[in-house]
Amino acid sequence: MKALVYTAPNEVTYRDEPEPTLADGEVVLKIDAVGICGSDMHAYHGHDPRRNPPLILGHEFCGTIVAGPGKGTRVTGNPLITCGMCEYCVQGRNNLCANRTMVGMTRAGAFAQWMSIPVASLIEMPQDMDAVKAALTEPAATALHALDLATRVAPRPLPELKLYIIGGGAIGLLMALLVRSYGCRDVILAETNPLRRASAEKAAGCRVFDPLAGGGPADNSIDLVIDAVGGKATRKAALAAVKPGGVVLHIGLQDWASEIDMRKLTLAEITLIGTYTYSTADLRATVKALHEGAFGDLAWVETRDLADGARAFADLDKGRSAAAKIVLTPS
Repeated sequence: MKALVYTAPNEVTYRDEPEPTLADGEVVLKIDAVGICGSDMHAYHGHDPRRNPPLILGHEFCGTIVAGPGKGTRVTGNPLITCGMCEYCVQGRNNLCANRTMVGMTRAGAFAQWMSIPVASLIEMPQDMDAVKAALTEPAATALHALDLATRVAPRPLPELKLYIIGGGAIGLLMALLVRSYGCRDVILAETNPLRRASAEKAAGCRVFDPLAGGGPADNSIDLVIDAVGGKATRKAALAAVKPGGVVLHIGLQDWASEIDMRKLTLAEITLIGTYTYSTADLRATVKALHEGAFGDLAWVETRDLADGARAFADLDKGRSAAAKIVLTPS
């Protein structure tokens, strides 16, 4: 089969790879669409010690079962392979599974014509749902899961809050679209890439600005800050912007560690929430939300052929694409 393989830092190669074999408790999928995630880019840059070349990346997928139970059914799936038995799994928080592995990390991913995955990881979807839209289930579920955590501790109902989203990549933009569907109207989004700023302003209908040029929110002025980048500078900006008693929601993982303003966190009673991926329940809810249009028409998503994947990675790396998400479709 043809696959896009991470072969070295800053290099992915479209080449022949062995087809997956059918194992007990698994299915083989024909991949219909697969998105390029920020974590795929992190691996591409050689910054993820958990993803070592040669490796087929890709975990945002939609496919059709071609071998195993349910043959012919179109599905998406949970790329986190969880044990189902640890304390987190039995609580329904399987994103925190103590024994989790992952598609596109510890096993071959979806940047290929075919991929194997456990039956337990499959997520049902409407059979008439667009494949590209379905492939956005994973990143959209990350936004949905994070927002659910924030609403549990927010000082007021979500539509009454002033929101600041840092980062106009896929997670930041999906978050902006989701909060709009929840009734939020006072939303600011920061993005340094001018192409993405224009795309985000058009798609999300919120105020978008370049944080490198200034003009962002005043210190202590925001009820809920969502850091969809996770860098040293964005963590600092998030803590500065949030008002006393407010919430900082930390999603991005650009940098591994940095100092934060612990004095303000304490004296101003800031709630800082770390959020990781999604549960199976979040994925199911997200499929429904996407299908019903809660994230808009998704016209900002760019689709390319898998064979063009190396150029897609390079364009994202160099900031040459206006799209916050590029989805690849195998021939």
